[in-house]
Amino acid sequence: MDTKTRLNDSMKDAMKSGDEVRKRTVRMALAAIKQVEVDKQTTLDELAVSGLIQKEIKNRREAIEEAKKANRPDLVEGNEAEIRVLEVFLPKAMPAEELRALVQAAIAETGAAAPGDMGKVMKIVMPKVAGRAPNDVISATVKELLSK
Repeated sequence: MDTKTRLNDSMKDAMKSGDEVRKRTVRMALAAIKQVEVDKQTTLDELAVSGLIQKEIKNRREAIEEAKKANRPDLVEGNEAEIRVLEVFLPKAMPAEELRALVQAAIAETGAAAPGDMGKVMKIVMPKVAGRAPNDVISATVKELLSK
């Protein structure tokens, strides 16, 4: 079952059970997916949907940081609840060791030797990771291994 179908089913379940947080969060994720599909006039594949969900999670993490600065524990709690709802729809996270091995293989394959070669390595690593790790973690790993 694809992620969009799972999101729709989850929203229906949330509406039946009265789970307002899940209903609101899933509805926002579906709206973001629909907006991109309308803007690009295409249907998003699984990788793009996972990327959008990761973006939604990132937005909520940033909101948590802002809420902490503003001393708003109610907003922190709400955003954390939404993150827990969204994480269910992401593929199983890639272990850090597996990511490092993929990056090292890509570095060897491209012959990259300096941080300036990061683009070559990222081009090979990104399709293999397929949404199983956040982009900032991937780029930090690539940068770290190229800096050695």
